[in-house]
Amino acid sequence: GRRAELMLCALSKGLLTPGRGLTQGSQDPGKQRIFYIHEGNNLFIFVSVRDKLREVVGASTNWRDHVKAMEERKLLHSFLAESQKALPPRRMKDSYIEVLLPLGSEPELREKYLTVQNTVRFGRILEDLDSIGVLICYMHVKIASVKMSPLSIVTALVDKIDMCKKSLSPEQDIKFCGHVSWVGKTSMEVKMQMFQLHGDEFSPVLDATFVMVARDSENKGPAFVNPLIPESPEEEELFKQGELNKGRRIAFSSVSLLKMAPSTEEKTTIHEICLQMFYFSAVKPWTISFQSRILPPNAVWMENSKLKSLEICHPQERNIFNRIFGGFLMRKAYELAWVTACSFSGSRAFVVAVDDIMFQKPVEVGSLLFLSSQVCFTQNNYIQVRVHSEVASLQDTEHMTTNVFHFTFMSEKEVPLVFPRTYGESMLYLDGQRHFNSMSVPVTLRKDYFMEP
Repeated sequence: GRRAELMLCALSKGLLTPGRGLTQGSQDPGKQRIFYIHEGNNLFIFVSVRDKLREVVGASTNWRDHVKAMEERKLLHSFLAESQKALPPRRMKDSYIEVLLPLGSEPELREKYLTVQNTVRFGRILEDLDSIGVLICYMHVKIASVKMSPLSIVTALVDKIDMCKKSLSPEQDIKFCGHVSWVGKTSMEVKMQMFQLHGDEFSPVLDATFVMVARDSENKGPAFVNPLIPESPEEEELFKQGELNKGRRIAFSSVSLLKMAPSTEEKTTIHEICLQMFYFSAVKPWTISFQSRILPPNAVWMENSKLKSLEICHPQERNIFNRIFGGFLMRKAYELAWVTACSFSGSRAFVVAVDDIMFQKPVEVGSLLFLSSQVCFTQNNYIQVRVHSEVASLQDTEHMTTNVFHFTFMSEKEVPLVFPRTYGESMLYLDGQRHFNSMSVPVTLRKDYFMEP
């Protein structure tokens, strides 16, 4: 597993404000800084998020022991609730945690997050958000009388990650905080925020919404989770927003281009694109042919914006359930998307938003992971990139889709238009446009904003 990179540093009574809750051990600047996790009135030396998760689940740290570890989890089935009503309700503060990423004081750790432009690797941040989101959910479903949780918490969906206009320095501490904000019968929505130290205060960097699902102790079927009780008008609003988010996801899925034809407005968009290609054709209008389409100035065929990569899924990248870590998949997809955006624009690209990452199928250790990235929509300085992920084994060459990732980037300069050439590419174009339009707030290009892979 990864080293103790992320440290839990505050929790307990109430939802703490973003700038508070850091506890530092030695005040001697000549000594290594030590951070703590609060549990009641007791202080414990820092633990890594991944190690804490292994403790909660009872997972093995050695690949050769993973079968035995999963066999032991079968004994936890008796602790699973037969209904949600049998579980005690929880508050949002019960799952609240803060996690410190001490880039400022740990040079070896900083190296893993550093880009060649001396910024922070966003792919690593995606990995951390995934682990923290799972830990938050385990805090919500914690059973005091049982050391190991009978539940298996897995990431179902990255609903949205919105960036703020803040630079990220690899030499300043980063802090994450979050809690469960909505609960269904077997699913939980997690709200997380990320901050970076500027002077004496932590300034906001991003807001993230993940959806996690609870499975039984062997990760084979659904399991019930504790109900959530809001305690204030603010928490009522968060819970209500969670319900709205669920409804929005259902509505978005119901009008998927795989299920329904494009809207009248979208059909008009594609028609206008085709007319532009014919307009720039050298042939006369009465001899229009699909073979005579010509790109307008400052435009690129969508088929020429693709990049691909292949990863071998080694045990090193497994999660606590001995499947490939979802954060690893997100990091690899993001890095390919970033290269695609940079290559397409001919300049540095910077992430603006991440949304609608659905984990459709777990990736087994030993799989071959095929990633295909493509620019599917552009506007002004914005680039919408779609990454398709599929797996195959060495024994079976059949490819199966596991994820589809959607990333919105911003370039330092205005980018070319991307033009579809086939009906299938037209559907990708419209899907990219939908995801671009779902961005919470368009970001104004600023030089202090940039964050890279």
